[in-house]
Amino acid sequence: MNTAEMTIKIANGKGFIAALDQSGGSTPKALRGYGVSDDEWNGEDEMFAKIHEMRSRVITAPSFASGKIIGAILFEKTMDGEVDGKPTPDALKERGVVPFIKVDQGLMDEADGVQLMKPLDKLPALMEKSVEKGMFGTKMRSVIKSANAKGIADIVAQQFEVGNQIIDARLMPMLEPEYDITAGDRAEGEEILKTEILKHLDELPGDRQVMLKLSIPVKPNLYKELIDHSKVLRVVALSGGYSTEEACEKLAQNDGMIASFSRGLLQDLRADQSDNEFDAALGKAIDSICTASVG
Repeated sequence: MNTAEMTIKIANGKGFIAALDQSGGSTPKALRGYGVSDDEWNGEDEMFAKIHEMRSRVITAPSFASGKIIGAILFEKTMDGEVDGKPTPDALKERGVVPFIKVDQGLMDEADGVQLMKPLDKLPALMEKSVEKGMFGTKMRSVIKSANAKGIADIVAQQFEVGNQIIDARLMPMLEPEYDITAGDRAEGEEILKTEILKHLDELPGDRQVMLKLSIPVKPNLYKELIDHSKVLRVVALSGGYSTEEACEKLAQNDGMIASFSRGLLQDLRADQSDNEFDAALGKAIDSICTASVG
């Protein structure tokens, strides 16, 4: 797939985006959930080798290439690795899956009710490498903890500032100002978030577009105006800690919003499953997430 074909796939594809981008801090928890205990690896290199084995098994499973997964978000080490003897981005594209790369470098301490992204000093080199490897887009996460108007304005401004740098590098930015689903004032804060995003979308020049990755809103279809905006290629939802069942039930209430789940996709996979058991569990999750995404 070339860039034009990948753009069409993401804009119009009947499916969802898999989040396979667990990084250093979240990898041990992901491995434990998969049934790989901490004493089965020693040091960062072995840890990342274990998680790459899991991701490779997911990517090569028959159900992954069913056409219901239109994109996948990768961690840098996964992008740099191989699946079936081929660079991971190429292995994905052969299966009809558009590759994205996680580019943020973690979160700053909370201030004004939000956690901004840490300075992205590695971004220029990572974007250059991503273009060389044929990646389509990027993803970067920051977190909203409360309905603080200043904090939400700051977090959206940072996302769009970096997003424009990513567009300049000829990649598609997926902006992810996640709203903590445990926040008591989330309904109020999501209204503020939508207003801020719309303001920045209207300021995008020319034919520039972004993608948005947002928490499933408290009010169904709150983000329909974003979904329909000419400057938005696609709006995807994060599972945010919900189980597969909860996330799918809530997502199905939001027309035009598709999934980009991690936990919701991988929660029933185990290292000791046979290949048939593994694919059956993965296929069941894929089917339910796809149904919630496209109806």
